[in-house]
Amino acid sequence: MILDLDIGNTLSKWRLKDTASSEIRSRGAVWTREEWRPGADIPDLDVVEAVRISSVAREAVLQETVTLLKRQVGAVHVARSAAEALGVSNGYREPGRLGVDRWMGSLAGYQLAGACCCVDCGSAITIDFVLPGGRHLGGYILPGLRLMKESLQLGTRNVAIDPDSEADELLAPGRNTVEAVNHGIFMAAVSAVNRIYSEVCDREGVALPLLMTGGDARVVSRGMRVPHALWPDMVYAGLEACFPLTPAERAGRMAGAPRVPPPVTLEKIRAGLAFSVFV
Repeated sequence: MILDLDIGNTLSKWRLKDTASSEIRSRGAVWTREEWRPGADIPDLDVVEAVRISSVAREAVLQETVTLLKRQVGAVHVARSAAEALGVSNGYREPGRLGVDRWMGSLAGYQLAGACCCVDCGSAITIDFVLPGGRHLGGYILPGLRLMKESLQLGTRNVAIDPDSEADELLAPGRNTVEAVNHGIFMAAVSAVNRIYSEVCDREGVALPLLMTGGDARVVSRGMRVPHALWPDMVYAGLEACFPLTPAERAGRMAGAPRVPPPVTLEKIRAGLAFSVFV
């Protein structure tokens, strides 16, 4: 078995993948902590032969995790942001400072769709762009839905947006404080993502496929104005591409990869952008 770890600042996700068949056997998530407990936080390691890690937590958390895992597992692969990998050139002036989760997502997106826009809706919402030829432009970071809600300090933080709500409902004015907060942060998030996507496509002269991941991706996707694909395992797919360990991965097949809808034309993107500017 392969244990894949996606360690975030707040939440850490894991999954077990069969080495021979590439099937996902189990998955879970826990709060990120200083010291992991096999069997409680992550699966028992007796069946694990290799581990792949993407971590944006403090370096001390990562090192403690690696030390624990190396006691019982032969191979531990840790992803790092680099100046170039898999045909993608990092757009940061200091490539190592790009969050490795964003780097994994960009690499996975490029392997699947070529030039693309990758949106990760987690504690923060991150938006990254990779142009034709593999040039990563850099990206944008804005508060996620939970952080925006907490910043208001109105006692509504534990009342989540129903991911199955219709966009028209979420865009309507709220008729109580919880609705007003939830609809307001939904409007802020989707407006920002829609506008950033359109502005960058306009400036670069290319209509890009749009890929979305993260815990709040289903919610934010409700308000997107352009075709897009949800890919919950996008960061894991970056680990697969960087450290292929199964026959399917070595053949370039990434687990859970969605069908990517073609983007709307650049002319339509520009028409929508012009309308939003001048009315």
